[in-house]
Amino acid sequence: MPSNILVSVAWPYANSLIHVGNITGSYLPADIFARYQRLAGNRVLMVSGSDSHGTPVTVRADADGTTPLDVYSQFHLGFLELFQRLGLTYDLFTSTHTENHFKVSQSIFLALDQNGYLYTDKQKQWYSPTQNRFLPDRYIEGICYVCGYESARGDQCDNCGTLLEATSLIDPRSKIDGSTPELKETEHYYIDLGKLQPGIVEFLRQREDYWRPNVLRQSLGQILADNLHGRAITRDLDWGIPVPIEGWDEKRLYVWFEAVIGYLSASIEWAQLSDQAQVWHDWWYDPEARSYYFIGKDNIPFHAVIWPGQLIGAGKWFAKIFEEQEGDPLNLPYNIPANEFMNLESDKISGSRNWAVWGLDFLDRYDPDTLRYYLTANMPESKDTDWDWQDFLNRNNNELVATWGNLANRVLSFAYKHWDGEVPTPGKLRPADLEIIETVEKGFQSIGDHIEAVRLRAGLIEAMRLAAEVNKYLDQAAPWFEIKTDKAAAGTSIFTALKAIDSLKVLLSPFLPHSSEQLHKYLGYDEPLFGEQYTETIADSLGDHQVLRYNPVGASGRWEPSQLLAGKKLSKPGPLFRKLEDEIVTAERARLGQE
Repeated sequence: MPSNILVSVAWPYANSLIHVGNITGSYLPADIFARYQRLAGNRVLMVSGSDSHGTPVTVRADADGTTPLDVYSQFHLGFLELFQRLGLTYDLFTSTHTENHFKVSQSIFLALDQNGYLYTDKQKQWYSPTQNRFLPDRYIEGICYVCGYESARGDQCDNCGTLLEATSLIDPRSKIDGSTPELKETEHYYIDLGKLQPGIVEFLRQREDYWRPNVLRQSLGQILADNLHGRAITRDLDWGIPVPIEGWDEKRLYVWFEAVIGYLSASIEWAQLSDQAQVWHDWWYDPEARSYYFIGKDNIPFHAVIWPGQLIGAGKWFAKIFEEQEGDPLNLPYNIPANEFMNLESDKISGSRNWAVWGLDFLDRYDPDTLRYYLTANMPESKDTDWDWQDFLNRNNNELVATWGNLANRVLSFAYKHWDGEVPTPGKLRPADLEIIETVEKGFQSIGDHIEAVRLRAGLIEAMRLAAEVNKYLDQAAPWFEIKTDKAAAGTSIFTALKAIDSLKVLLSPFLPHSSEQLHKYLGYDEPLFGEQYTETIADSLGDHQVLRYNPVGASGRWEPSQLLAGKKLSKPGPLFRKLEDEIVTAERARLGQE
């Protein structure tokens, strides 16, 4: 029976471009995982969208002298272009600025309120006398009172990962004008995380055996060290989702509260767009369904503690409010394989200093699978890693081109030339032929196990090891020399190598979909491995918004060994990858930090 797999991907703030650290942190691992699950025959729903209401959006709008709507709209379109060019197969990439997301978020709020997990309280919040307004937590920076980091945000410290109380920051300052704010009383709704703590702890205990240590450390570990307490979920803003309570017209739902609800609202929107309004239940109510949340380590507390708390607190009442009938509790996250950070040339990536490799800029000069390969081979799954341009060049030329690209190209070119563009008819397969075919085919189990456990680097390393084994086989069989004295024996060797390459194509396709599709065509297949991405414009009461979608129709890929037959027509092959020149290292390093 196929499994229902929900792939929930971090929502990028619609206030800046996306860099390679963002891509390897969450977006790329999610796509690799989703592509594999589709090949394995499971029902995948991969969703995300632009976080259009985040405080960074309003900060950017203030700095640019424009509106949050304009800022969100501009960057959202850039995200769609990047993800489509990179090959990220979202079933739906939408945004939080939709009528549907407003409705679902307000329904979660009302369900929590109905179940007694919300309360109101007055608090002192930072207020800017120079701007005559309250400042959201992300408008405040100061010294972290836990670790002493000097540029901690008002809601969270990026250095130690602690969720912070903005009012406790040391030496606070406004991010807008650098002025010193003052504390002023205001009233807000709070989610009672202390009351929800037993359920959250039980949820985390059930996942101790297979979650990554860094995720458990920033969730269960922090709860056991310091109990949860109430946290405000509204703010004094005019951009965002209105609080669905009479008399609260001038306040909005706090972005950290409503953005995570986007995984649910995007699933519902996808179902509606697919004319199957209730099919999202298969991923959110089926107890056998598994949901995976691909995020960076800075978002662990929000996804491993607060989002499960919201789902536990909403309980059955969400269904009753949203669908006018009582239903089952919503599914909690199955796994949150959060990645660490990627640095750049031994320094932290910084957009303000232009110390970054920007996704769209990279794709203007290099191929998408080149980026996907390097980011997977260097993925920060257990510790921070570093983008180094010399290492990028070396891995491209010595691994991607030399080990895999050259293997595929020389074998297909040789077969196309000497066997009239067809797969040779082999003689009886020899022990060495059978051994290499079996070695590669075992990769479907080993690499599949790695991807299932979200050990993506290990999966790619194993696939490349198998490619190297095929190279060794060819060095020993030497069909380029064998053909001079025994064409039939050379045909057997080339048939064996083509069969191994055909399997390797599938094993590498979640990581390198563009080149795998090209190789699929060279091998004479008509139907593609994967479906197609496309954009669509959706209209609702908040205005038109464009989304990225994935259509699986026509996909023929299966996570299974090659069924290549003798006599199959081949297409004229060409190189899958480009060898890069040494000069790019100096040129790319010179770009860093430049305006």
